[in-house]
Amino acid sequence: MTDLTEATQNIETGAGPARITWFRAGQPRLVLALSHGAGGGIEARDLQALARVLPGHGVTVALVEQPWRVAGKKLAPAPKTLDLGWRGIWPALAAPGLPVISGGRSAGARVACRTAVELGARAVLALSFPLHPPGRPEKSRAEELLKSGVPTLVVQGGNDPFGKPEEFPDGAYELVEVEFGDHGFAVPKRADITQEEAVAIITGAVVEWAESLG
Repeated sequence: MTDLTEATQNIETGAGPARITWFRAGQPRLVLALSHGAGGGIEARDLQALARVLPGHGVTVALVEQPWRVAGKKLAPAPKTLDLGWRGIWPALAAPGLPVISGGRSAGARVACRTAVELGARAVLALSFPLHPPGRPEKSRAEELLKSGVPTLVVQGGNDPFGKPEEFPDGAYELVEVEFGDHGFAVPKRADITQEEAVAIITGAVVEWAESLG
């Protein structure tokens, strides 16, 4: 059975107070921790969809609001401050005693990649990994992804201005494309798939991948 009752937990970190919203599986075998990007919160369509679907497959989902977001700030701090906040949140994520998949969208995906080995993550889920700033492919962040050091799944929109799937280098990670999707996985009305189908591609890919992790 699955209990989708949301439980909110406030966490003190070295970067300020953070917040976790838990979506618990009835008999969990993994925890999937997901942080938001630099331009939005946990209301993002992909994060919310995963929080609703994954508990039914034995994965407890923790949606994490970084300290800057909890404080009501509009701009994310420097990467080192984001990492500091994630480190402070980690003990609460690991408290259930289950393997933790470290994940996030956009800037949150970068944090997960940078800290995975240090924190002992079982794997990394990178949603809309920002391979480079829009229009600046020379400013590549591929090294962060390639050095995650753990099994990694990238889910990327086919029209993401921060990096289209074909721009990603070869490496020891899996990549699933959401055709027509932008950085927020929105698809245009003229696309060959609906918005609901696009979201289903995301959740289906993550369910299958999580099952492969044991």
